[in-house]
Amino acid sequence: MTSSSKQLANTHVAAMSAYTPGLQPTEPGWVKLNTNELPVPPSPRVVEAIQSELAEGGKRLRLYPNPNSAPLRAAVAAHHGLAADNVLIGNGADDVLNLLLRTFCGPDKPAAMTVPSYSLYAVLANAQNAPMLEVTFDRSMALPGDAIAQCPAKLFLLTSPNAPTGVGFSPKDIGDIAKSFEGILAVDETYAPFSGQDCVGLLKEHPNLVIVRSFSKAFALAGLRVGYALASQEIIGLLDRVRDSYNVDRLAQAGALAALGDTDYYANVIADTVVMRDKMASWYESLGWFVYPSVANYHFVEPVSRRGERGLAVATSLYEFLREQKVLVRAFPKHALTESFLRISLGSETEMETLQKVIRDWVAA
Repeated sequence: MTSSSKQLANTHVAAMSAYTPGLQPTEPGWVKLNTNELPVPPSPRVVEAIQSELAEGGKRLRLYPNPNSAPLRAAVAAHHGLAADNVLIGNGADDVLNLLLRTFCGPDKPAAMTVPSYSLYAVLANAQNAPMLEVTFDRSMALPGDAIAQCPAKLFLLTSPNAPTGVGFSPKDIGDIAKSFEGILAVDETYAPFSGQDCVGLLKEHPNLVIVRSFSKAFALAGLRVGYALASQEIIGLLDRVRDSYNVDRLAQAGALAALGDTDYYANVIADTVVMRDKMASWYESLGWFVYPSVANYHFVEPVSRRGERGLAVATSLYEFLREQKVLVRAFPKHALTESFLRISLGSETEMETLQKVIRDWVAA
């Protein structure tokens, strides 16, 4: 063999960079506030459903799962007041996003996203050799509706609530964009259960709208990898054509189905999250820090040093100090709008107390 594997690879793949996930420590003792996981376990019904699937020595594992997750599709549809034909189940929301790029984008069919937003979008576009256009927020994080509506992309990916700021956008404003935008508008509602509003009611009047959801966050099932799309029957049919066969395993389907059946448990989890969110926002502000009004399960905060300084160096200092004390948060140093901020997930009461202590130590140092 005379050529290297990189030389043999597609040019656009050889030139691209992979997505960088949040750090996942393997040793105990860390306070993990960097990937927006819930600090509580999923519903006990989830564990029961998975254990049932593993009965008889795991005999069922020799069988393929339902190929299109039909029971889960039906349950998700009922949960949102839609038909099963309006639902597609994916191996996490990331799988659904990949299917959208695979279906609607390519070298002559650009995608688009806001900045800041979920950095995986650009990676998925690169994998399809599709240009990625950008619409940049200003510091107010007001939704640039006109710029999005006039964007020439075939697919626009919009997070609401926004990642990483946690700022939410009204269904009315998003509906106005969908009405004017000539491509597919995909609204990533991964964190919508924490916000008290969503765009599901817009689907009937906007056939170009796709809503992407995840079981990873509000359902505390990040380890199972289940997500879904809500859209017109036509769009779901197109996504199904390029979906991997048996893309969601038996255990994931069973767990997600059980989670949907325990609405009371998750309503209490979300209510507790909102209480903690309000409490922590007030605490950050008491330090003189700027914090965006989050409707998700995290905050985007701009720390201030003891001398009243803020900026990239200050955010980096706090990030490194927290990490030295085994507290993980997320930094975004690659853009002027985000470089002075840290994203901090909401954890348990104990985890938040640890975070507060370490931050107070940093301020005093």
